[in-house]
Amino acid sequence: MDRYERVPIQEESREERVRKFALIDEPYSLEDAVLEGQRCLQCAMPYCIQGCPITQDCRGYNILVGERDFDGAARLTLRENPLATVLCKTCYHFCEDDCIMTGRGVPIAIRHLKRAALDYGKSDLLYVPSKKKSERIAIIGAGPAGLMAAWDLAIRGHPVTVFEHEPFLGGQINTIPRYHLDPDDLDTDLARWKNLDVTFVVGKRAGVDFTPKSLLEEGYEAVLVSIGASKARELGIPGEQLPGVYHALPFLLAMNKRPEGIFGRKGRKIVVIGAGDVALDAARSARRLTSGGEVQLVYRRGPEDMKATEEEKTGGQIEGVRYVFYRSPKAILGSEHVEGLVVERTEHGPPDAKGRRTLVSVPNSEETIPCDMVIVAVGEVADLSGFDKEYDFKFASMGWPEGKKEGWMTDVEGVFATGGRSVVHAMGAGERAAAAIDAYLAKKHGRAPEPRPDPFGGSEPPKMPSGYGGATWTP
Repeated sequence: MDRYERVPIQEESREERVRKFALIDEPYSLEDAVLEGQRCLQCAMPYCIQGCPITQDCRGYNILVGERDFDGAARLTLRENPLATVLCKTCYHFCEDDCIMTGRGVPIAIRHLKRAALDYGKSDLLYVPSKKKSERIAIIGAGPAGLMAAWDLAIRGHPVTVFEHEPFLGGQINTIPRYHLDPDDLDTDLARWKNLDVTFVVGKRAGVDFTPKSLLEEGYEAVLVSIGASKARELGIPGEQLPGVYHALPFLLAMNKRPEGIFGRKGRKIVVIGAGDVALDAARSARRLTSGGEVQLVYRRGPEDMKATEEEKTGGQIEGVRYVFYRSPKAILGSEHVEGLVVERTEHGPPDAKGRRTLVSVPNSEETIPCDMVIVAVGEVADLSGFDKEYDFKFASMGWPEGKKEGWMTDVEGVFATGGRSVVHAMGAGERAAAAIDAYLAKKHGRAPEPRPDPFGGSEPPKMPSGYGGATWTP
């Protein structure tokens, strides 16, 4: 075996993948997983762990898979990762980006080894809470940040109630296309929580049915706002309200929940505006549901400026999405339905005061792209309707609200807020917020802060692996 070459991951062909909504990547066979695990160099400084927003001990489960200890690999994976079934198929694998093999060959297929650990090891484990505490905690939002915080706090012994305005859990996990994620994967993860004191209340909206302050008045001692950014940014151009114009996240949610409500006929010409991962998800989903049709992705800058990951960009190319660069949308045409998108050519202008490349319009360069559907994917902002200004949130570059004070506390004592730009980043933010909330309550009640205990009931808290600080995990 060549240590610098990855054991191949089998994928569906282009013809097969665009015909259906099903996972593209095939799982490793047990033997292939062992071979790939044995490629890991077990670096003294685990850059892979350092690159993971939840500091998952991927180096540890790599070697366990290589030693055929799949039960141990599954347990180690689940020790820090309560949404491992979701992440083993959808994570952007920042660990692989930091793998030292990247400089010598092909990085270890860490995400795929996580999947193998759960596939071939005993993964139907149940989490165990530590000694019960009396302080009740409320979490607003059941997306990845809220779920991670709920798990962390429940493992510490806190009773947790999670409020979610949708009738389902998971937040934007539900917009991940089925070619990346099976529909029951989140349920598989949450089944391990059955012994934790976490109560889910769905169909209740903050600002309508309750507020963070009203939850404090009801006896919750801390509230975490983890609502993410789910309200679509608008283009602000004529025709944006025409039938046939969709925003990306509602479109993707409909693809998973009720696709028949969007696609009533074949042979569409669809334009997606944007160049991030959400835009690529929308374009690739539309491609699967447009037999005989065409999907174009329109972006005002060039390919080097696309924010989407290489995995998504390459996937779009393989599946026949046509990329149209240096076009800025100016208007959506149509009377009773979308008929076309007017775009204007752009080009790079002189650098601005900070040296960044500017973009300028090319005079007299307007053209019309015929289409009968437009999907807008230019970002999201938080929906703060019903939240008073007294919380004084700050907003991340991608729109979610955060508390300004230490530990993400807002201007209202006991109310915290956080979020993240991907599933695993949001989980990392939820983990850190949970530690901050636990420390806040410990100080309030005269306890010494403690590390998160072993989620499987062991007598000692999990330790960070050697090379990563060499210390016990602490908040």
